[in-house]
Amino acid sequence: MRRILQLAAIGTAAGAFSGLFGVGGGTVIVPLLIFWLGYGDREATGTSMAAIAVIAAIAVAFQAAYGNVDAGKAALVGVPAIAGAFAGTALQQRLPERMISLLFGLLLVGIAIELIVP
Repeated sequence: MRRILQLAAIGTAAGAFSGLFGVGGGTVIVPLLIFWLGYGDREATGTSMAAIAVIAAIAVAFQAAYGNVDAGKAALVGVPAIAGAFAGTALQQRLPERMISLLFGLLLVGIAIELIVP
């Protein structure tokens, strides 16, 4: 029961971050699954991606209701992202998990610096 509550808490946090900032999956779910529940990097990433599909569908519906969705531009970003998802997944399977963690950490640090430094 505790694990179910932890997963629900992670999902709630991811949904809140998703709705507020447009991020939630990779930046919230993956680290919490790894550090709080002891998932491996690949399992955390895969689980996060499955959760993101659900989160994104709901978030898009709500954002569309507010008139914030430009379907044409979303397609221009989303369709090529499919190829990126295939490539990224294939690359992830070939990299050591430690390398994945380091690269992910560097990405988050880089994003933090970009947000803080004008």
